[in-house]
Amino acid sequence: MKKTLLCSLLFLSAALSATAKDWMVTSPDGKLRMNISVSDRITYSVLYDGRQVITPSIVSMTLADGATLGENAKVQGSRHTSIDETLTAVAYRKRQVRNKANQLTLSFKGFSIDFRAYDLGCAYRFNLNQKQQEVTVKNEVSEFNFASDFTSYHSYANSSGDVAKQFSCSFENLYEHSRLTEIAPDRIMFLPVMVELPDNLKVCITEVNQFSYPGMFLQNFNSRNGLTSIFAPYPKEMKQGGHNNLQMIVQSREDYIAKVSGKRAMPWRAIVISTSDEQLTDNDLVYCLADTCQLADTSWIKPGKVAWDWWNDWNLEGVDFRAGINNETYRYYIDFASKYGIEYVILDEGWAVNKKADMMLVVPEIDLKALVDYGKSKNVGIILWGGYQAMDKDMEGLCRHYAEMGVKGFKVDFMDRDDQIVVDFYNRMAQTAAKYKLMVDFHGAFKPSGMNRTYPNVINYEGVHGLEQMKWEPNSCDQVTYDVTLPFVRQVAGPMDYTQGAMRNANRQNYFPCNTEPMSQGTRCHQLAEYIIFESPLNMLCDAPTSYQKEPFYTQFLARIPTVWDETHAVTGEVGKYVVNARRSGNSWYVGALTNWDARTVTIDLSFLGNLADYDIETFVDGVNADRRASDYKYTQGLQTVGGKLEVRMQPGGGFLLKATKKR
Repeated sequence: MKKTLLCSLLFLSAALSATAKDWMVTSPDGKLRMNISVSDRITYSVLYDGRQVITPSIVSMTLADGATLGENAKVQGSRHTSIDETLTAVAYRKRQVRNKANQLTLSFKGFSIDFRAYDLGCAYRFNLNQKQQEVTVKNEVSEFNFASDFTSYHSYANSSGDVAKQFSCSFENLYEHSRLTEIAPDRIMFLPVMVELPDNLKVCITEVNQFSYPGMFLQNFNSRNGLTSIFAPYPKEMKQGGHNNLQMIVQSREDYIAKVSGKRAMPWRAIVISTSDEQLTDNDLVYCLADTCQLADTSWIKPGKVAWDWWNDWNLEGVDFRAGINNETYRYYIDFASKYGIEYVILDEGWAVNKKADMMLVVPEIDLKALVDYGKSKNVGIILWGGYQAMDKDMEGLCRHYAEMGVKGFKVDFMDRDDQIVVDFYNRMAQTAAKYKLMVDFHGAFKPSGMNRTYPNVINYEGVHGLEQMKWEPNSCDQVTYDVTLPFVRQVAGPMDYTQGAMRNANRQNYFPCNTEPMSQGTRCHQLAEYIIFESPLNMLCDAPTSYQKEPFYTQFLARIPTVWDETHAVTGEVGKYVVNARRSGNSWYVGALTNWDARTVTIDLSFLGNLADYDIETFVDGVNADRRASDYKYTQGLQTVGGKLEVRMQPGGGFLLKATKKR
């Protein structure tokens, strides 16, 4: 991390005026302003360029001893600080991140609150300064009130009815698009949630630094123009069970949400603000708010592509062995990965004995050490899938054992909660894996909250309605519209393991769920462009090696698309309709575009590239018949533009990809 400037303007006032109740902090560019009012309650509001974004909203925290931090509180001091630094990112969508903000800290008896304003959003957090070594938090109130009944994009938790049951969910649901007052009062929503304001303003709500504290859900329980926080209470009784006995199922809960240190910073409540939709696809607020990297050495963290087995159901064609969970099959996957320069092969569920929740019990068909050694000889690393309970039983022993064997990381699945116990598991998993130089890909996971900066060996998260859902979702499922919505909502929080790359592609009429021979919705170019639009430092090739090898040129191109980037440029887009992004790695720029089920011609401004004559250009476009046969595409070299602008025609559910490589 290179610090260009870190100035702290301190003016502690021990004797504030008795009538002083209002404070303000503004963004560096002066457009965003947080107003804070302290009376019988502490409230904040947000304005952007003079327009009301958040109307007065309460913040408070109630402890088990009856104290409510934020009620009838007296300000004991205030402090303004400014931050301006350049962060060198690890496994991110850009190499350098500007972290520039102004902060106001208000101090009270036993706690303080930081209010921080960036050009791209704002945030606040509680800081505890209690006498006790440990305190119990009964509840925290975070309100996000709006001036009118605006529309929002939100995902409900899996269940309905009993709120206690809704706290256990996989965080993979599709988006609802409705007015705030139409949000079901008995349903809770997981983050991020995005609200649409007039004049194209967008507000995306999420949280950062979710350490040893439950995740925040939102609800609208009285049909008002606002959202209020709700947290999973601390589990009281749990029972092993769930999917293949790999989960801990909550039987009852305590009457508090967390037990925490009496002196600590709490999670940030973050509000991303954009004036044009595409800004949401390149917003660094979460990364900037996250705690600094805790790893002295990150050189061993190697992002890359993964040849994946589970989605394609181990379906190999034309081989002389029975394909499945056995060494012959995985040697074939390793050979395929080696041939195309794919860095990893994952052994997903099935390599360990089923329903035993013991990752030391390997099925007899697998010689794991032999596979790891074979992969090493081919320059291909092995990643192992494991269930939450199996990993948690002996995390240290498993990490040590498999690191010594040469395994490169774990895909950990089926946590399906974000109460304090599970959040603590994430933290321990990140730290223990880092100790043994292992990467982690969290599945069955809540959204990222900045851990990819603090522990960059946490290379990816699920928490997305990814391509795996196409194995079982009904024909009515609209994955294509979801694909052009999530870059503006879910991806604001951080990277996601969507697992794209399907070679069987279907239009809206032809799609049907199939577990053993799954397909995607949308065109082949839609799948290809997702490798540019979606952020995924550990990125799957979800289909079978034999399917890819039928199209070697396409596969070679796909395998060489980077998974982390030196630079990102948000080009254009509209939530739920289309998105265009550009990313640079070294001397090559990649431009990706996706559309919903509407055929669309998009004008892409390529002026950020400079003189196009300085580049070798390749493009993949939807074929003229891709509306009927979704796998139809056309590859071309060279480019004709008018004034540096390119018109791209995408078929329904279509996509587009351009690669521009600087000539030497």
